[in-house]
Amino acid sequence: MAERVEDWWARRQFSRGREVPYDVGAYREAWAAYPLLVRQYHPELNAGIVLSQIPPAADVLLLWQCEAGHLFVATPSEQRSRPGGRRRRSAWCPECTAGAVPRRVAAPTRAAAGGAGSGMPGSGVSGSGASAAPQAAGRPRRARICAKTPDVPVGSAFVSACAPRPASAAEGALRAAVFSALAVTPGMNAVRVARPFFEHLEVWPDLLLPELRVAIEYDTVGRFGLEHVGPHEETDRRKDRLLRAAGWEVVRLRTGPLRPLGPHDITGATTSRRGIERLIDALRDIRGPLIVDAYRV
Repeated sequence: MAERVEDWWARRQFSRGREVPYDVGAYREAWAAYPLLVRQYHPELNAGIVLSQIPPAADVLLLWQCEAGHLFVATPSEQRSRPGGRRRRSAWCPECTAGAVPRRVAAPTRAAAGGAGSGMPGSGVSGSGASAAPQAAGRPRRARICAKTPDVPVGSAFVSACAPRPASAAEGALRAAVFSALAVTPGMNAVRVARPFFEHLEVWPDLLLPELRVAIEYDTVGRFGLEHVGPHEETDRRKDRLLRAAGWEVVRLRTGPLRPLGPHDITGATTSRRGIERLIDALRDIRGPLIVDAYRV
């Protein structure tokens, strides 16, 4: 199970019996084939540990920063596999890659294929050389954006009419337990983001703590074991990146076999009193005990 770099380093110090478990340069050759990753890695973001001290197969969560300034969390294996599959070699950053996906071009209709002056029956284009419509001329279509999102600053929490209802009784139990333990504003269900998320400029976390600017997600594999796995995991990561870019932090309470996606995620999560205390401890790590304890009930 992937763990934070500080925890992973401390565990390796103990298991290897050394203050420095891996010498600087120990894995330089293994990382030399990935110059873009070398540029994305910064020791000051990862407890001062340099990249050549980290085994490429280590199951550790590292913080990376691309040339555009986007910050994202990924393990060494995830980063080394990014050039393959659907990812572009030129991007190597989830946020940049999402913006670099080419638009789908619709197949030309029969009328468009006939062109101006074709005189095809039912084409709607006369044979006198009438100009084609802008879309037929190749002008790219703009992405559809739902107009229901209010015009509020990026990062604002609000009540959205588009947000889905809670998907399970466990989410309702979690909501009740959290708001009984923390005196924060209830009822918010959406955060305004800068980039579209499935045709909306808003995302809908399971639970929002506006005063702390922390979003909480309760993740299960669902009845058929298909939720939050495979392609759905990448959707979760994209949602988390949009929230962090808007100034929020995310804590995912992950049940069953689900692994953490971010540095503050909690595995084996429950809605019990012990589970809520684990969540509050994570909030203290994010915002500091002085701020979080001020909202304790």
